[in-house]
Amino acid sequence: MVNSAAIAAAKAYEAQARALEAAKGAQPDEKVPGFGELLNSALQSVGEVGKAADAGIMAEVAGKAEMVDVVTAVAEAELTVQTIVAVRDRVISAYQEILRMPM
Repeated sequence: MVNSAAIAAAKAYEAQARALEAAKGAQPDEKVPGFGELLNSALQSVGEVGKAADAGIMAEVAGKAEMVDVVTAVAEAELTVQTIVAVRDRVISAYQEILRMPM
């Protein structure tokens, strides 16, 4: 069984891949999303997943949700944060490698 966290991660990766493909086929006068914009959209996605997890927790406290749904939402939020942290670590590593290059 595929959990919702894996589905959310796959959807996020698919959205970023579509954005990159659109950028490749863009005309010279079209606005191409930059790295900052892609990162910003990924961070907004993290915020949305976190809000969904919070809403699930509040619904459980109010007795309107199942514990399984809450655990799934929290696991999805945790996976999303772990993915963003991994990307951040790779960006920092790449930046440090660039700094070590001889001029």
